Amino acid sequence: MGHSAAKRADRHADGVQRLLDSYRAIPADAPVRLAKPTSNLFRARTAHRGSGLDTSGLTEVLAVDPETRTADVAGMCTYEDLVAATLPYGLTPLVVPQLKTITLGGAVSGLGIESASFRNGLPHESVLEMDVLTGAGEVLTVSRDRHRDLFRAFPNSYGTLGYATRLRIELEPVAPFVALHHLRFHTLDELVATLDRILDTGGFHGQRVDYLDGVVFDAEESYLCVGVQTTTPGPVSDYTGQQIYYRSMRHDDGVLDDRLTIHDYLWRWDTDWFWCSRAFGAQHPRLRRWWPKRWRRSSVYGKLIGYDQRFHIADRIERLRRRPARERVVQDIEVPIEQTTAFVSWFLSTVPIAPLWLCPLRLRDHSGWPLYPLQPGRSYVNVGFWSSVPVGDTDGATNRRIEQKVGELGGHKSLYSDSYYPREQFEDLYGGENYRTVKKAYDPDGRLLDLFAKAVQRR
Repeated sequence: MGHSAAKRADRHADGVQRLLDSYRAIPADAPVRLAKPTSNLFRARTAHRGSGLDTSGLTEVLAVDPETRTADVAGMCTYEDLVAATLPYGLTPLVVPQLKTITLGGAVSGLGIESASFRNGLPHESVLEMDVLTGAGEVLTVSRDRHRDLFRAFPNSYGTLGYATRLRIELEPVAPFVALHHLRFHTLDELVATLDRILDTGGFHGQRVDYLDGVVFDAEESYLCVGVQTTTPGPVSDYTGQQIYYRSMRHDDGVLDDRLTIHDYLWRWDTDWFWCSRAFGAQHPRLRRWWPKRWRRSSVYGKLIGYDQRFHIADRIERLRRRPARERVVQDIEVPIEQTTAFVSWFLSTVPIAPLWLCPLRLRDHSGWPLYPLQPGRSYVNVGFWSSVPVGDTDGATNRRIEQKVGELGGHKSLYSDSYYPREQFEDLYGGENYRTVKKAYDPDGRLLDLFAKAVQRR
């Protein structure tokens, strides 16, 4: 072990000890939470008093091994830092979620997804082993062979079974550029049929497809974005300045080609938080020129959303305009691919939100994952939508209708945002008896919230 690696290991050991000390300092009857400066969760939460878990020493990439194509990473390391450490070796994580400040531990205990998920599954499927601080106050090393029950239940547990302090993950080689082909469709059926063919063959027009996602602007304008890694040098686009990525794919018919560096491809959505930066005026050409480039990133927009939630700025503006308050509809759902047209058509006719993001998914692991039980070998499509609508007659009226529709179509929704399921339905969807068994084994005194309380119940 080199000098710098030894220093990182020492810092990590100190960080784990600070985490343990902070955990033991929390009274047994007090809620346990992470003390972290950013969050990519959008659930309604009340403020907590007192100190949270000290994760300040758990933010580094500990080691990258280009021979085994693995990395050891602290649980609170962001993907921005992780990619910066692996790209010099021509490697990346198998799935890199879209936003720079998502942490590896967060993407594993929650759910991450991106355009490599049609071939590489979800981020937790490339985890080889983890060190987990459990509710019992122990740090355990878990894997497919050690504490297998906790290893398999950890994804989608959202910190209710413990917190990952270190993860060893697989990496994959990447080329320096990504050639993009934006395919225009005039019907959703055409888009889904083409998507299904690419999933079945792994290719498009005789080329291997490395990345695949899509955007729906309306029922008559939608796109698949096919990415192919390439070593061929040449001009590349830049969507960190005046040009905006999602707008660049729009054209009348056929295929529109583009190229990005692999770095800029991985972070193509972060600059404008997909399209959500328009809510802050950051896409207006005149304002964009004066919007500091370092502020064009998801973490800044997230802080602005946080201020709005804290001070109810948007609702006050709506009242001044004599309009109803807004219900936040910030969700990602998965439905089987054969139900994609049905869900998107229903959504476009029911919910006044567009564009929508599409991301196909197949699990890598044929055993499945009990807290988010998608069927191995089956193709799904993630649909992401992030905005707000006028409030309805009941709390979360639009979100409740979406949950009902997703359930009717045999799908699931991610739990990073507001959920309204009754407990029995929630347990049927997210682990049920399996979750309770693992919870009892590794958090016997209930120090951590249970999943239903964290994801659904208001606190």
